[in-house]
Amino acid sequence: MEYLQSFQTPEFWWGLLKIIWINILLSGDNAVVIALAARGLPPHQQKRAILFGSGAAVVLRVILTVIAAWLLELQGLQIIGGLLLLWIGAQLLADEEEEAGEAKEHANMMAAVRTILIADLVMSLDNVIGVAAAAQGDQLLLILGLAISIPLVVFGSSMMIKLMERFPIIIVLGAALIGWVGGETIANDVLLQDFKAAYPWFHMLFAGLGAAVVVAWGRMLAQKPDADPSASN
Repeated sequence: MEYLQSFQTPEFWWGLLKIIWINILLSGDNAVVIALAARGLPPHQQKRAILFGSGAAVVLRVILTVIAAWLLELQGLQIIGGLLLLWIGAQLLADEEEEAGEAKEHANMMAAVRTILIADLVMSLDNVIGVAAAAQGDQLLLILGLAISIPLVVFGSSMMIKLMERFPIIIVLGAALIGWVGGETIANDVLLQDFKAAYPWFHMLFAGLGAAVVVAWGRMLAQKPDADPSASN
């Protein structure tokens, strides 16, 4: 009954609008990750991977939002998460650039969903603070706002896959974006807060380095099989 009454207050609807808007602004990088991970799947599995990945990612984000303040106080957590994002971005780019046989042409759906979940988990560490602030402790508002964001992420991911097929350069830019977020995540760790405050350029430097590392690392991984012909013997 208490939940029904909250639907009748303008504060509830204003809070819901704020959460939806925050998610629209923060879902761009998530849509890129989902599109990159699902693009290698057969067409009939792409929609399922996007739907499962987006839905599970939103559930993860709800849990993260509840414990966000505690998580962001853990020293070194964002450094580990940022490094993990760099690895994911490089792997996704390498998979796209490799020109192997039919066996590598299509990715595994569970592997794609797993990649989406891990990447979203890391990328949401900073984002959830804004969502939690908009919800102001209202769990129903939090869950509803994040649930409504699912179709936004699904639509964004589907559109990104079509754009990637038409303009392959977007794949490289998408991987670079993952690296950028990874670099930002590392720079935002509690361990580096004093250094970041003393040197304002530190944040941008790490973000740019993250993007460059992912593109270089991904291309290196893609060329590795060609560099060692004896590996196939």
